[in-house]
Amino acid sequence: MGFVFSADGHIVEPADLFSANMPKSLAFHAIRGEIRGDYRCTVSGDKIIHRMRMRPGGPTEATAMRALAPGEKPPRKALGHNNIEGRLEDMKAEGIDAEIVFPSLGLWTYAVEDVEAELATCQIYNDWNDGFFSGHLKTFVRCGVLPVRNLDNTALELKRLAAKGFTAAMLPVVTMPGIPKYNDPAWDPIFNLAGELGIAFVLHTGTGLEDVVVERGPGGAVVNYTRQMNDGADAIMLLVAGGVLDRNPKAQVAVIEAGASWLPALAERMDEVYIAHSVFVNPKLSRMPSKIIGDQVKCSFQYDRAGIMARGVVGHQTLMWGSDYPHAEGTFPNSQVVIPKLFEGIEISEREKADILGGNAARLFRLPRPEFTAAA
Repeated sequence: MGFVFSADGHIVEPADLFSANMPKSLAFHAIRGEIRGDYRCTVSGDKIIHRMRMRPGGPTEATAMRALAPGEKPPRKALGHNNIEGRLEDMKAEGIDAEIVFPSLGLWTYAVEDVEAELATCQIYNDWNDGFFSGHLKTFVRCGVLPVRNLDNTALELKRLAAKGFTAAMLPVVTMPGIPKYNDPAWDPIFNLAGELGIAFVLHTGTGLEDVVVERGPGGAVVNYTRQMNDGADAIMLLVAGGVLDRNPKAQVAVIEAGASWLPALAERMDEVYIAHSVFVNPKLSRMPSKIIGDQVKCSFQYDRAGIMARGVVGHQTLMWGSDYPHAEGTFPNSQVVIPKLFEGIEISEREKADILGGNAARLFRLPRPEFTAAA
């Protein structure tokens, strides 16, 4: 398959990472997991920020219930959800050469409401992440988590990450109440700083939301996960229309685990409206929305063939494949079956395939391998 970079993977941090390392004065706010009745809960303070009903069979149960497609392997437990050795073994079996890794507990950082506790949570995770992956930087891209409840803290942590050599950092895909929306010029210094430091911003689905479950009626299981692409589209729409990306052309943003087919549709719609409603447009942009998106935005996807088919609108450079290891909705342990099917019946060059499967992400996150650093 050539070089493959997964632009979406997750690590399970130590269960006591935050509770054991939070300063005593802030310990009440530490993110922790608890079993409460039939639910596995994520808690901060006295607030349950997420809960999931425990089911026999674990996270691969849904996969096990359906018939396997030709060539697919039966589901199995991931070996590397919390350790390097098992992860490298799984990556070798999957044909994945490198990946960027996102947190599990740390995804809930933006539910921590105390400003200082949010900062401490980010620093604890970032320091642990740095130590965990530091010996394998040609294989794993470290992604930091940034505080946002005080943008001065955001800037300070960005600089601290850059000093450690990080090339990626998370912002919430949805800004919480009281935090400037992504069309607010208050974000300009942050996006300018990230561009100058060479740190790409990552907006992972589900982050910043009060509750990822928005529909509890019929079809909720499908609706709640599917609609996460809407949050990504909203964030990019605000960043583009509000001028933050246009004013900070070195800034790069990647939306993770939201699919990719919505991006060209959004670009064409924004171009249409920008021209048709030009008399009302404020701020005026130096480039068309589709051009800003093509220059500064990327999306990761798992199965999204429609995004590949529509790549001509904003360019194939916006696409990054990711396995979402080790989650049930991801491609593990069948990535080598899934990847070739992505391109079946689609007229596409080998160069484009190589970029989508690895090159685009490796260059964005400045993976320290000569073939990518030379081209960056």
